Amino acid sequence: MKKLLPIIGASLFLGATACTDDDDVSTDTDGTEDAAGEEEASDSVDGGNMIFAMPSDAVTLDPQASTDLPSNIIADNVYESLLYYDENTEIQPRLAESYEQLDEHTWEFNLEENVTFHDGEPFNAYAVVATFDRLLDPEMASPRALLFELVEDVEAVGEYTVEITTSDPYAPLPAHMAHVSAGILSPAAIEADAEGEQSLDTNPVGTGPFEFESWEQGNEVVLNNNTDYWGDPANLDSLTFSVVPEQGTRIGMLENGEAHFVQQVEPANIPQVEAIDGAHLVSEEGFGFDYIGFNTENEPFDDPQVRRALSMALDKEVIVEGLYEGYGTVADGPLPDMTFGSSDNVDPLPYDPEQAQELLGEAGYGDGFSATLMTNDANPMRLQIAELVQDELSQLGVDVSIEQMEWGAYLDAVTEGEAGDMYILGWSAQTGDADFALQPNFHSDNIGPPGNHTRYENEEVDELLVEASQEMDEEARLQLYEEVEQILIDEAPMIYTLHTDYVVGISDSVEGFVQQPSGLFILENVTISEEAEGTGY
Repeated sequence: MKKLLPIIGASLFLGATACTDDDDVSTDTDGTEDAAGEEEASDSVDGGNMIFAMPSDAVTLDPQASTDLPSNIIADNVYESLLYYDENTEIQPRLAESYEQLDEHTWEFNLEENVTFHDGEPFNAYAVVATFDRLLDPEMASPRALLFELVEDVEAVGEYTVEITTSDPYAPLPAHMAHVSAGILSPAAIEADAEGEQSLDTNPVGTGPFEFESWEQGNEVVLNNNTDYWGDPANLDSLTFSVVPEQGTRIGMLENGEAHFVQQVEPANIPQVEAIDGAHLVSEEGFGFDYIGFNTENEPFDDPQVRRALSMALDKEVIVEGLYEGYGTVADGPLPDMTFGSSDNVDPLPYDPEQAQELLGEAGYGDGFSATLMTNDANPMRLQIAELVQDELSQLGVDVSIEQMEWGAYLDAVTEGEAGDMYILGWSAQTGDADFALQPNFHSDNIGPPGNHTRYENEEVDELLVEASQEMDEEARLQLYEEVEQILIDEAPMIYTLHTDYVVGISDSVEGFVQQPSGLFILENVTISEEAEGTGY
C-alpha cells in the first residue's frame, strides 16, 4: 500500500473516505475518505477561518438522526459526548470527568462541572438523561438507537453523576458512548425541537469548542469559535465547510488559496495536488469499507449462490491497483485489519470467473439476467467501479444498467430499498469496534435507516451478533466475530470491494490538524501559520 507521509510518531494530517458519498452510517459515506494524524505547530497564529472543500453537504445537523459522514463531521465539532476518541484512537473522558463499570449491568459517569451549552443552559446529569430519553424514544426513531439497544435506564443519581443500566452485559458501551450520536444536547433545544419552535436538524446546540452560525444548504456550513468553552478554547475563529462537488474545483481552491483542506482526492488527481507549491497530500488507512450491496429482497439476489457468483466475477485487484492506484487494500470481508474483531482466519471468496459462471448455471441463470446498479453523482471513482462491474458481469451474461442520483436522494433510496438491484456505498465504523461495523449493516432488526440496506436476514448472524455484544471476555468475543464474518463472506449480501485509504490535500499553512480513522476531525488545536509561500493565504 502506498503511503505519502508516515503517520506514526511524527506530525501529520489525515484524509477522509468512502462511506460518504458520503459514505457512518458511522456511517454511510459518499465516498469521502479519512484517516488519523497530527501536525506539529510552528510559527502559527491564533484566529482565522479554516475552509474545507467538501464533495457533499450534510443531510442533517441532528446527531441522533444522521447516518452520513458529512453530517457527523459538522456535529462532532458542535457536540461533545461523555467519552471521546483522542488522537491515538484511545477512549478518554470528555464531558465525563471519569467513569467506571460498577457491575456487569451498571456504569457510572461522573460529569464535568461548570460547563454550559451554546444557548447558556447548564450541562448536568439531567441534560444527559434528557439526551438519552430522546435518543431512545421510539417516536424519535433514531437510526442510532441501535447503539444503545441494551440500555434499560439512564438515571441522574446526583447533579453531576449518571448511572447507565443495561439489560445484559454490553461490551461495546464505552465505544458507543464516544460516538457522535451520543453527543449531549441542550435540554432547552430538545424542548424547542419537540414543540416545533426550532429544529435540531438545522440549529444544533451543544457544548463543543465551536458553535453553529449558519447553514446555507447546498453551499456551506459555518461554525464559530465558542468563546465560552469550558475547556481549552479552540485557536481558530471559525470553520467553513464549503460544498464543492467537482474534484477539479476543490483542487483549484487549494491551489489558489481559497481552501485549506480538500477532502477525497481521487488517484487521478494526486499528481495535480503534489504539484501545488504550499500544499501536500496525506494518505492513511481508516475504519471503513466500500461495497456493492445487493437488494436481497429482489430476485435473483435473494439467492446466496447468485450473490457468490457475482462476487467471484469481480476482480477487486483491478479496483485497488487500477482505479485507486494502490491507495487501499482488497476487502475479504467487512472488517479492516485495524478494527477490533477482524481475523486473519476467514476464507475469502476467490476471484474465479469460470466458477462464477458454473454457480450461475446451477442457480438457473446460466443465460444471465438484467439488473440495475445505482450510485451517487459527484463521485467519479464510484462511477468507474460501476462501469467495471458492468463490464465484468457482462462476461457472465448479466446486463447491468447504471443509474446515478444526487447524494441525499440516493441515500434515501438506498435506505428505503428503492435503489434498484445493486448499489455502491461505503461504511465508516467510527467506533473502531466490530459491533458498529456489523450490527447496523447485517442484523435483521436494522433493515432500513440504521444501515442494513441490503435487507439481509439471517437468524444465526442475528444471534451471534447479540452474543458477541454481550460477551465481556475479549478472546471469546473475537471468536464470535470471526464466525459472523465467515458467514457474511459465504452468504455475500454485498461484494466487499476494498478498504480505502484516506487521501486528502491540505495547505502547508495548517498546523495541529488531526483526522481520525473514523473520518472525523480534531480541530481544537489547529492554527493557520503566517502566509505560506506559493499560496494565496
